[in-house]
Amino acid sequence: MPLALIALALSAFAIGTTEFVIVGLLPTMAQDLNVSIPSAGLLVSLYALGVAIGAPVLTALTSRWNRKHVLLSVMGLFVIGNLVAWQAPSFDALIIARILTGLAHGVFFSIGSTIATGLVPKEKGASAIAIMFTGLTVALVTGVPLGTYIGQIFGWEATFLTVSILGLLAMIGSAILVPNNLKQAKPTNITAQLRVLTHPRLLLVYAITAIGYGGTFIAFTYLAPILNEVSGFDSSSVALILLVYGVSVAVGNIWGGKMADNYGPIKVLTIIFAGLAGILFMLSFTAYNPITAVVTILVWGAFAFGNVPGLQVYVVKLAETHTPDAVDVASGLNIAAFNVGIAIGAWGGGNIVAAHGLMNTPWVGAIVVLVALVLTRYSGMLDRKGTSLNLVKD
Repeated sequence: MPLALIALALSAFAIGTTEFVIVGLLPTMAQDLNVSIPSAGLLVSLYALGVAIGAPVLTALTSRWNRKHVLLSVMGLFVIGNLVAWQAPSFDALIIARILTGLAHGVFFSIGSTIATGLVPKEKGASAIAIMFTGLTVALVTGVPLGTYIGQIFGWEATFLTVSILGLLAMIGSAILVPNNLKQAKPTNITAQLRVLTHPRLLLVYAITAIGYGGTFIAFTYLAPILNEVSGFDSSSVALILLVYGVSVAVGNIWGGKMADNYGPIKVLTIIFAGLAGILFMLSFTAYNPITAVVTILVWGAFAFGNVPGLQVYVVKLAETHTPDAVDVASGLNIAAFNVGIAIGAWGGGNIVAAHGLMNTPWVGAIVVLVALVLTRYSGMLDRKGTSLNLVKD
């Protein structure tokens, strides 16, 4: 495997860290910036909104550009966004910085797979993509807890400076190692995007993605305040708990992918959404005891991100039948749907915290996930009724 893949993995690590590290730093940042916890939650939702816009729109606008030039421009924007966050003179400036880095995130993961496969022979394409996405998994396991620890010891600004340095190293590595003559992907057609966005079967899956993922983030965004104020952990313990959560997420991703391969997306999504709703309901009661809180969070991690492979596989299979000339577009829009879910979930959770308190976020999140479960079963019924797709193995 070429060394350029290491540069891509480092980029994914830096991007993954900056997206989710806010969760661990939320109480610290809210206090330092003199804003409420729900207001600080906007740093999560507006970042995700930037990703949702960047993935389909900016990817389409730059589709005719040289792939390496797009990659370097995106990583440059990422570094600038994090440097602005490091030196942000106000909360408003920090929000602008988060939107900028979100835009960079959206484009990077839209073009990253194409670049990774262009670096290797065709038969090694899947392995190349896996190496790149390893950076994102490692970010959840180590980057987020480490970034949280740095922010708590040296101030949250130091976390953004550290991430910007990582982004700069990845950018330099890409400039040196990624070749200029990468195969140019077929330009993304706005018409193809509109065709995907108007197909009812794909719209239903995007709704499942946004609602199912958003339900998790209603509570996950405010996990650190729950651990501090309800479970009784001090701030230094939060980073360690996030490490446990990250390991669980990595295991859940692998588990969810294998189950989707073996049983089909509908069955695995049914299991995961049902389990996720149950865990969130349990958190409403277990959060009050430190031991039961950690155990619940450990199980939660496995379910919270285990739905990602199933949802992506499902979108691709539906697109191959209904919009075969826009499969990549359909897959990219599902990434946008994930981030729409994060944005709405974090925003909705903030409103719940402001109006009713922290411990109303888990059970509300559970109800939202149950809506995704109902839509999943409805989508499976449509598969059985009106298509010849072998998507369901019930």
